[in-house]
Amino acid sequence: MELMAFVESLDFWVWFIAGLVLVILEVFVSGAVLLWLGVAAFIVGAVTFFVPELDWRYQLTLFAVLSVVSVFAARKYMKAKAAAEPVSKLNRRGQNYVGREYKLSEAIVDGNGRIKIDDGAWRVRGPDLPVDTRVRVTDVDGTVLIVEEIKV
Repeated sequence: MELMAFVESLDFWVWFIAGLVLVILEVFVSGAVLLWLGVAAFIVGAVTFFVPELDWRYQLTLFAVLSVVSVFAARKYMKAKAAAEPVSKLNRRGQNYVGREYKLSEAIVDGNGRIKIDDGAWRVRGPDLPVDTRVRVTDVDGTVLIVEEIKV
């Protein structure tokens, strides 16, 4: 009977505390679900603050609906945001050189040669060309840069 008395006396501060606990738990649990449940609890707390006579059944129903809506809305937003972000070039250093121009430090013979970039040398693949020819990096194949001659 004490549980029913507690449930019937749900007040706005209970929702605020529940929201705070859920947001704090999100720090320890991955997945970004508890965060949105906490947001739903804060919203129900705000509604209960302004409408204190709201029955506990409506409060729980509102919390359930807001939880589902906020989780799905957040997932949709995160997917759209991830799709809009450029693909990371982390651990794919060669991709940073695509489109740039360099001079051959070693002639391309039988399709293979070298260029110096910063303090390193990269293997290149392309048409046979003499040393000091200006080339543009067009693609990357593993650790080999694919190049083409720049026509002047």
